Amino acid sequence: MHQLDQLKQFTTVVADTGNFKQLAQFAPRDATTNPSLILKAVQQPDYAPLLADTVAAHRGAPLDAIVDQVLVRFGLEILKVVPGRVSTEVDARLSFDTAATLARARRLIALYQAAGVPRARVLIKIAATWEGIQAAKELETEGIHCNLTLLFAFAQAVACGDAGVRLISPFVGRIYDWHKKQAGAAWDEAARAGANDPGVQSVERIYTHYKRFGITTEVMGASFRNVGQIVALAGCDLLTISPELLAQLQASEVPLLRRLDAEKARQADLPEVHHDEAGFRFALNEDAMATEKLAEGIRAFAADSVKLDTLIKGL
Repeated sequence: MHQLDQLKQFTTVVADTGNFKQLAQFAPRDATTNPSLILKAVQQPDYAPLLADTVAAHRGAPLDAIVDQVLVRFGLEILKVVPGRVSTEVDARLSFDTAATLARARRLIALYQAAGVPRARVLIKIAATWEGIQAAKELETEGIHCNLTLLFAFAQAVACGDAGVRLISPFVGRIYDWHKKQAGAAWDEAARAGANDPGVQSVERIYTHYKRFGITTEVMGASFRNVGQIVALAGCDLLTISPELLAQLQASEVPLLRRLDAEKARQADLPEVHHDEAGFRFALNEDAMATEKLAEGIRAFAADSVKLDTLIKGL
């Protein structure tokens, strides 16, 4: 049995791509997208007609409304391939505006529902800022389920659990990137691999905390740099993986063992942690890695949203 099928015994496998024509060969349950992945997809010849048709069908509408139509069109195509859920992201430029995030999330869900897709099959992706988490808290009470992304700090995970969000996406690879860059020439790749990878350790800490205190928010490791990080998190609720790494897992038959175990996590001796807004902001501020990577991630997604806007205006 190849490693991908072995992994599916312990963990729900999710494909991290806007390229829905690649999905079927890996048989993931869910799929996630983000502005960068959608931008990458629409610039490929296979997807250019879909973009052009969607823009033409809504010509004259406000630009942000056309963008949402494009995002949902990709989501609808993905849902034809995966049996589970698709994650569609709110514009990163709204990451510090709770009201605007709420409005955009409700519009995305309305577009999916108008196309016959039930709410249960869609996760609205929102950056895990304090404002984003508060928007998700409200959306969850409306039955609109959320995927809190750009999550780097334990404090973000605590706040998401307290808010009752459906799912979080801690970014394993970007945490790894930061620590590797900080260490410079002193970085020892072999010594910091697998269970010693700082990104892996971050997800394991969150997973253990959630299981220990009965928090039902799903943990989905994301942003992987190598197969070793994925293997080290076998047993996590979900893992969202790029097509390139899915292919590597499919090509290997090396035995893969469960690494994270919910029953073991429930026995962990841990302090209970909660944050109000001030406590959240201070805890995030105290985590240099998370502060830097959250800001960097929002900037990068916002920049790609601007590029998508420009591409659409040119059609």
